[in-house]
Amino acid sequence: MFHSVRDSKIDTTHRLNEQIRISPIRVVDQQGELLGVIPTLEAQQMAAEAGLDLVEVAPHERPPVCRIMDYGKFKYDQKKRRESLKSRHMQIKEIRLRPKTGEHDINFKIKKARTFLEHKDKVKINVIFRGRENAHHNRGREMLEQIIDSLEDVAKVEKFPSMDSGRSMSTVLAPKG
Repeated sequence: MFHSVRDSKIDTTHRLNEQIRISPIRVVDQQGELLGVIPTLEAQQMAAEAGLDLVEVAPHERPPVCRIMDYGKFKYDQKKRRESLKSRHMQIKEIRLRPKTGEHDINFKIKKARTFLEHKDKVKINVIFRGRENAHHNRGREMLEQIIDSLEDVAKVEKFPSMDSGRSMSTVLAPKG
């Protein structure tokens, strides 16, 4: 547990162990209890006996505040916390329909879209026309508007229903908030 100053993998954001030159220092133990103002050498010995590191956590205070802790575990926890904050990327989920899709099937697709939106993903809803269905673009627009109305509590319209290519009409919904 005890890190050497020569350990090249440790960054310089915190001074630790023999890097701490100022004496005396205010020391907090591994349980978070304040031990008081102690000479630096004595605090370094206490940390070494516990198999831990003495880390300067508030260098601008007078006297500086140092904590006895496992520095490697501390850095690992910090890295995990940073990664968890930025790990979730928004995705665009696609739902495909046809003009002749039944009411029950549309309700099922709406329920699926709702779960995507609750997980902070965008939803692109396509109505695909084939053959004679191309004569019924108004039916596709009605379906998309019905879906938008039923999802208005969890979604905002990012792209209103429009014809994409000659064979499909789509809308894009984004999660609210």
